[in-house]
Amino acid sequence: MEAGMFLEVRRRLQGGLLIVREPNAGSLPLDISVTPSSLKIKSCQACTTINLPAEVRIVPSYCRGIQYVAGDGLHVRLQVKADSNAKLVSTLCEILKANESCIFYCQTCGEMIIKDRTFLRVLPLPSENWSALVEEWCCHANPFASILHPQSNDCFLGDTYFLVNSGYEAHVSGAEKVNWETEHSASQSGSALKSKENRVICKRCKTMLGEAVSSGIIKYYITEMIIQPSEKRFVMIPRSQFVQSIIAQCLVELSSSRSTFRFSIQGHDGKVYTLMWLLNVDTLLVESLGNSAPSNVFTLFEDSLRSNAKSSGTWNAVKVLYLPCIKNRNKDLADAWGNDIGVHSLIFPSKTCLELLLILSLSNASLPPSLRCMNSFQVAFLKI
Repeated sequence: MEAGMFLEVRRRLQGGLLIVREPNAGSLPLDISVTPSSLKIKSCQACTTINLPAEVRIVPSYCRGIQYVAGDGLHVRLQVKADSNAKLVSTLCEILKANESCIFYCQTCGEMIIKDRTFLRVLPLPSENWSALVEEWCCHANPFASILHPQSNDCFLGDTYFLVNSGYEAHVSGAEKVNWETEHSASQSGSALKSKENRVICKRCKTMLGEAVSSGIIKYYITEMIIQPSEKRFVMIPRSQFVQSIIAQCLVELSSSRSTFRFSIQGHDGKVYTLMWLLNVDTLLVESLGNSAPSNVFTLFEDSLRSNAKSSGTWNAVKVLYLPCIKNRNKDLADAWGNDIGVHSLIFPSKTCLELLLILSLSNASLPPSLRCMNSFQVAFLKI
């Protein structure tokens, strides 16, 4: 059986944890040779050479802390030289440049939602609680009580959404508004209160894209739309990959701009779906899967590696701690975080919140058993 490996690299610390997956008893003992650019694993049955990506180089003389962990395999601490100038995915503000034509697509099915839209102004919105802060500082009536409305050629960017004016009906082709009746639980009486939502859905696949927040103003969620320059050819992105990348980028931006590391992921229905603590933003993951490994062996790279055991998958990623909150799980902590000003709330469509929770759960299950938990939280990686 050809062995595989898992390597978690911290770019800023120039260090890494290497795990050689637990081999079958028949393949022991193992002879492991480490070079700056490769890992050679030799047993009585086979010899495997795993080549590392070009941006990763191991310093063999600094290998230390070798230990065997049951269920994982061999753990080795390494000094790793890794490129620290990795570029994350482009931010929405970088894509939506003023005076440049863009096309908006439904991420789920690829339907064109807004065609060849050019904005004269692309402006960031203040933080979600800006209105409450204004009320604290103003000694008279709040002059900004009404929502900030983009004009016909404006695009306003929030943390998880963007606002556009739907005055250009000729540019909107793939979306439609629907009235949706929802139930919200009253906090004191426990009764259900019915309300109407003006959802904006994709005409083709009926996915919720956003909401009509007022007359002529539409809020589109960033997790539901792909935005590309008009001259660029459209390419579908797998849903899981897109959600991970967009939310990871959102966490990185907020942690950098606001020094916020704890997040409450909420649905548009007001429910808390998961609590998330951003741990590392400089992680590089490298993994190679033995071609005879069973299907339940941990892997972060789906089935793409199974066709070639000697190849390795490499991803930039953020490392997070998380706790599910659906069905009243971890309710006390969720309530405590809800009252903590150091926790930032991120609101997405409820369906997307469930997708994110599934992604986190699958990532956690794919990790070596010893890396799955930390301080009562579960550990996961969001790939970029």
